[in-house]
Amino acid sequence: MTVTTIDTDTLKKRVDDTILEWRDRLVDASHQLHANPELAFEEHRSAALVADILRDAGFSVDVGVWGQDTAVEAVYGSGELTVVVCAEYDALPEIGHACGHNIIATAGAGAAIALSQVADELGLRVKLLGTPAEEKGAGKAHMLEAGAWEDATVSLMVHPGPGVALRTAGYSSQSRDRFRVEFAGRASHAAAGPSFGINAGDAATVMQVAMGLLRQQLPDMTRISAVTLSGGDVSNIIPATAVVEAEVRSFDLAQTSELKKKVLACVDGAATATGCSYSVTPVDPIYEPLVQYPFLADRFDAALEQRGRVMMPIPPGMGGGGSTDMGNVSQALPSIHPLIGVMGSTSIPHTIGFAADAISPGADEAIIDGAYAMAAAIIDLATDIEARADVLEKQRNRATGATCRPAYATSTAAST
Repeated sequence: MTVTTIDTDTLKKRVDDTILEWRDRLVDASHQLHANPELAFEEHRSAALVADILRDAGFSVDVGVWGQDTAVEAVYGSGELTVVVCAEYDALPEIGHACGHNIIATAGAGAAIALSQVADELGLRVKLLGTPAEEKGAGKAHMLEAGAWEDATVSLMVHPGPGVALRTAGYSSQSRDRFRVEFAGRASHAAAGPSFGINAGDAATVMQVAMGLLRQQLPDMTRISAVTLSGGDVSNIIPATAVVEAEVRSFDLAQTSELKKKVLACVDGAATATGCSYSVTPVDPIYEPLVQYPFLADRFDAALEQRGRVMMPIPPGMGGGGSTDMGNVSQALPSIHPLIGVMGSTSIPHTIGFAADAISPGADEAIIDGAYAMAAAIIDLATDIEARADVLEKQRNRATGATCRPAYATSTAAST
């Protein structure tokens, strides 16, 4: 399809007008999501809300797809270039939408609706995927394995953060491997027969201490952490079981694997010291590092700058932070996961402060600007001869099933 003669300014004006037409509906949906937070794999009302918006915009919509009850697929158009826009809508325990997924979902819906209005001219097939359980559970990893991105040419979403956003091209996220350690000992009376017990709670404590000492020898920009979920109920019984949830993070998947080996050595040492046995099982699929597709990253940033937003360079020594299952998608096909600032917010995501900021006027503007920037970046991609050819060639050259990455392919488990 030849799209080089299309006036991109006219198309961008059309998507901007479309987003403004839907503004009240999108902002209202964001506030509804915020008022009714749902946790991983339980986002039934949230998925239905997103589905209704896309259905009313003329999309063909299904809920409960790709093996996930709360996943949404909404499709419009039949062009050769399939754009998958991701919408997240799960919340955090206790603090609700403190990561702004209400903004992500509605900005994604706005971008998809806007792109549907230019799909015919640009030869696009627009597909919104509502992806559950980003905070815990890695819904995208499960959906990848099921084939949700097998027809995709590119994929994108936007994530809110406080204040001014960082430039997309230099921003990444850490890979993360989260696992559960279960220590098994032998219960006994803590006063009448302590020598007959094997204290699983002590094993959990030794593991935590060993990890704390390990941190001094770890490379910069790596992270390890753990929390004891259970380790005894009353002080006069030596606990027979203890459960610790741990995670390791780095910007390199191989380095994450090495970190995990070091933490498992702490586990093994704790078991040896206390006489316990133990087992290790994965909690989630591994979250892989984020890779930004340069062309889309540059054009997204340019669109935000056009809206008057300031995009700051990445500070030295900082390549990003946190982890996202969008990293898994980005490893499979050209993708972006940029940040957009919630103007006026100074709170860090995953805090009560940011939860409040996620329905502020700045959050509402982030929905509109984020939707526009994603749509504008896709218009630039679709009308640039070299960029369009590059992503379509990448799609054609992918082996069948290449995006269907096993969710737990790189997870490891150990026991003794």
